Formats: sequence, structure tokens, C-alpha cells
Amino acid sequence: MPRNPGMTDNKIIELYKSGLPYSELRILIGLSDRGIRNVLIKHGVELKPVGRPRIHNVNEDFFKTWSHEMSWVLGLFLTDGHVNKKVHSVNLSQKDETLLKKVANLMEAESGIIPPCCTRKVPMLTINSKIIKEDLNQLGITPNKSRTVEFPNVPTEYLPAFVRGVIDGDGWVQSRGYVMNVTTASEAFAKGLYAVFQNWNLRTEISIDQTQSEKNIYRVWVKGKRDLPNLANIIYDGACELFNEKKKKRMVQHAAKKVQLILELE
Repeated sequence: MPRNPGMTDNKIIELYKSGLPYSELRILIGLSDRGIRNVLIKHGVELKPVGRPRIHNVNEDFFKTWSHEMSWVLGLFLTDGHVNKKVHSVNLSQKDETLLKKVANLMEAESGIIPPCCTRKVPMLTINSKIIKEDLNQLGITPNKSRTVEFPNVPTEYLPAFVRGVIDGDGWVQSRGYVMNVTTASEAFAKGLYAVFQNWNLRTEISIDQTQSEKNIYRVWVKGKRDLPNLANIIYDGACELFNEKKKKRMVQHAAKKVQLILELE
């Protein structure tokens, strides 16, 4: 069985040490379990016992209690997360690797971030935990969730952090700072997010596009050089460093220009 392109011995060792189960390693590497173990043995890598539960360094209570940090991470998992159907594993993929590092730090996850490889072009944080997987399921994040996920029942206090996570995941902010949208395949989630923006008195609307396979894609918009700074005031209040730097910069630029103009006039 040939290896997948780019699967050097060092890459195989790195993936193995990240904590991925053999079911996922086989897909990424292109070798059988025995082939993977042969590479590890050749380089003197200590093998983990087969058939015993692994001990995972992660805070397995993370999604059990609402907090601003938990809500932000939940928004990221809802948009960019994947729950494995076959094994007790959840993944979070993100172009912005600094966000993955922040999530790993918040969750006390030491399984490591896997660099892009094969057909996956972005870094991925993998967490192997039955409890984390079950808790995300309870919060509506299930395998094949993209078209069925609903807007979760987030306590009002934590909605800004959750929406910030959603925007950091599937949000787009125009470089000129006049419009922002969140793209989703779930009509129910789109309507829930739209209702939140309406409740925040923002200029919002939903547009519908179709994929090549004639499936609907929903975009929830916030528009206006006043409305984007207003949205920013809500979602970045108390955010500390838990956000995508570029998206925040684009969203607040007109507020910054207004402040600069006021200072110049004084």
C-alpha cells in the first residue's frame, strides 16, 4: 500500500504523537496499522499499548458550564468543528493557527495541533475524548451537522462571545468595513442568528444562494458603517485576546476613523 504524498517518516511520527487513532492515521498516511507501526519501530518510537483507553490531557468539563470562553470556543466548533462518527474524537480546523492555540490553551488540551497535509490545507486541533464528544452532541454539534444544526440555547449573557466565535469561524468582513456576513448551510441556524442581530438593533438580512448541487446556502448579513462598529462594540466587549485580529480590525475601522476625526477637530 503506497503512502499518501508528503508522508515522510518524520511526518508519520508527528501524526502518531499527536494522539490520533489508527482509524484516522490510516486515512491521512495511506498505510495499514502494521505499516505505520513498522515506521515507528524503525525509528525507536515508543508505541502506545493497543486496546487500552488512552489518557488524554484535556479539561473534559470544559463544555459542561457556560462561560465567555466556553461560548467563544463553542461558536468555533459549531462552524469549523467536526465530530467523528466512528471514534471518540473531535477536530477543529482553522486557517488562523493562533486561534487553535488559544482554544487548546483554554481547554488544557495537549494533544497538539496537526499541520496541513494531503488534501487538508489548514491546521487542525484534534481532541480525543468521549466526554467532550458527548457534551458537544448535547449542545447540537453532531456528525454531519452542517445542514441540520440549530442555533443553540445560549444564555443571553454569553451570546456576544458565542457570536464572536461564529464570526471567527464562518464569518467574512469586507476589507472596507461596510458589510459582514456569516455563511451556513443550515436554515434553522441562519434564522436564529438573524433573530439575534435583530434583537441587537442591527441592520440585518438573509440571502440565499445555491451550490452546484442545487442545495441552499444561507448568508446572514450585517450592513452599514455604523452597524458594524455597533456589532463590534457588542461582541468584542471583554473579549481579551479571543478573536481573529484581521476581522476585528476591519469591523471597527469606521469607529476608529470617527474617533480620529473628533480628535483632529478638538
